[in-house]
Amino acid sequence: MTAESTVTGTGPKDGSNYTARHLLVLEGLEAVRKRPGMYIGSTDSRGLMHCLWEIIDNAVDEALAGYCDHIDVLLHGDGSVEVRDNGRGIPVDVEPKTGLSGVEVVMTKLHAGGKFGGGSYAASGGLHGVGASVVNALSERLEVEVDRSGWTHAISFHRGAPEGSLERTKKAPRGRTGTRIRYWADKQIFLKDAKLSLDNLHNRARQTAFLVPGLTIVVRDERAIDGAPVDEQVFRFDGGIGEFCEFLAPDKPVCDTLRLAGHGTFKETVPVLDELGHMTPTEVVRELGVDIALRWGTGYDTTLRSFVNIISTPKGGTHVSGFEKALVKTFNEQLRAAKLLRVAEDDVVKDDVLEGLTAVVTVRLAEPQFEGQTKEVLGTSAAARIVSNVVAKELKDFLTSTKRDAKAQARAVMEKVVAAARTRVAARQHKDAQRRKTALETSSLPAKLADCRSDDVDRSELFIVEGDSALGTAKVARNSEFQALLPIRGKILNVQKASVTDMLKNAECAAIIQVIGAGSGRTFDIDQARYGKVIMMTDADVDGSHIRTLLLTLFQRYMRPMIEAGRVFAAVPPLHRIELVQPKKGQDKYVYTYSDSELRNTLLEFQRRGVRYKDAIQRYKGLGEMDADQLAETTMDPRHRVLRRINLGDLEQAERTFDLLMGNDVAPRKEFIVDSAAVLDRSRIDA
Repeated sequence: MTAESTVTGTGPKDGSNYTARHLLVLEGLEAVRKRPGMYIGSTDSRGLMHCLWEIIDNAVDEALAGYCDHIDVLLHGDGSVEVRDNGRGIPVDVEPKTGLSGVEVVMTKLHAGGKFGGGSYAASGGLHGVGASVVNALSERLEVEVDRSGWTHAISFHRGAPEGSLERTKKAPRGRTGTRIRYWADKQIFLKDAKLSLDNLHNRARQTAFLVPGLTIVVRDERAIDGAPVDEQVFRFDGGIGEFCEFLAPDKPVCDTLRLAGHGTFKETVPVLDELGHMTPTEVVRELGVDIALRWGTGYDTTLRSFVNIISTPKGGTHVSGFEKALVKTFNEQLRAAKLLRVAEDDVVKDDVLEGLTAVVTVRLAEPQFEGQTKEVLGTSAAARIVSNVVAKELKDFLTSTKRDAKAQARAVMEKVVAAARTRVAARQHKDAQRRKTALETSSLPAKLADCRSDDVDRSELFIVEGDSALGTAKVARNSEFQALLPIRGKILNVQKASVTDMLKNAECAAIIQVIGAGSGRTFDIDQARYGKVIMMTDADVDGSHIRTLLLTLFQRYMRPMIEAGRVFAAVPPLHRIELVQPKKGQDKYVYTYSDSELRNTLLEFQRRGVRYKDAIQRYKGLGEMDADQLAETTMDPRHRVLRRINLGDLEQAERTFDLLMGNDVAPRKEFIVDSAAVLDRSRIDA
């Protein structure tokens, strides 16, 4: 034995003990079970949902091909999931190369399916041929039933391996075809806390129903808990992506929903199955269809959804880049032609054109190329050119239309884009000017701001205080080293209903944006914010709640990154103060409670323990009623106070809630108030 091998314990260092016998070859579905993340992204809830999408997408491909108009998705009480469709059914005859039935080939062979070679599907969501086989590999049990040729055929699998062969089980009703797949996800593969999200399933089903007009998707949740009724929702939309665009739009329209549609061709070399069963590289001509719905609204946010054969591409791809490139180029050409952009002004950029835009971009083609099995980015290079050509032609026709209504709408859209560009340039110039001054050198900060001494952003706090009466107490109560105070008088403007111009004219809104110092809207730069925390300190009554809601509306609409970063808080002042009679050593003389239920429980606890307190319990109606030391101890001192962090959670739900409660549309708000009246706890009304 050599000295080296004695020291390391691993044999000679020349590597001669590393031979071919050390190599492990994973056959078939073993690779999927060994590395599931490579195929479904992860083994948590996302991966579990991805498996379900793979099975649903196979059924939707039948709908795209024109053979299916109804899909059922059932979540069973035993944890299994079932997907039923009335398509043609998976082929049940024997595939000559493998000697297996079509069902077994689809369920057990990777990269096998009807989406290769162009013979079965003109457009499909799946492309790698691994969807159903991967779900089978990652399922403890999977059952397939196929109705074809007047018979029902069935087969079961255990962790990817067939239990027997495909058999005829019974006669099927005349003319009935379709596939039913039920599977139990393998608990050896997926994390214990992985579970299907019903909300995500509903959103995906709704989205698919929009993208395939005439397709009915029924989602039925049979996982009843404590006798709760079975939840069933039906999704069907005949209006297509135009209706989808209207559904997604969060604001009032500046123009009608436009449809930009067209197609183009490109050449691609792909392996095609010849008559002898060999894959031969062949140059084929592909057709790519483009269908886009878009509209501009009065808001500032962009909602862009993109799809390839109904598969969502949340990270975009070549089709989205072609769409955006054509938008910017066409607008610059038409704005110059209409003389809406002055000669000295720069071209508009992508953000200007996308401001307030809601768009659904869809392309359809056979065998699209994606980056990765999770299909989040389209990689087919020809899509950029074809989408760009279609958008440029169709959008130019709209912007140069001579019809009265279309001409007025086109003008309004172009003026909106120019306004966005000028606002961006003005904001940048203002920011550059501000950067050349320090906070102490500039006189632009409001006089009523009681600033702090520290310039450490992470430590500093801005309290937005309701009313001047509370401001006096707060000035004494604060730590002026790192706590700044900005009083607001009354109720600020409801910015959900107002334009950006009206918002900036409002003294209170302008002061808040000015003091935070990071801009507003699209130009908001959180790195320029002057305070690490913004704390809304309002009275614990109905008016205080309304003011806090108005402030949150301002932040959500114009300074959302502050909320997303978790830097916006609501102070929680106490409602009551209980004064103890002869408190024991180490016991506080005053006890504060923050709700009526907490007060009742505290008093009951005192009575049980024999703690005496004065009957005159103080009820705080406002912050101004507190002494400075009380305000500091309960609401401002970081060592004792309670803060409630504001977060968005579900962004789309937050948008809808703000629009419902604070928007221009009165009827839905009235309906919400009437419906909620029955469940209101009247004791919470501060009257």
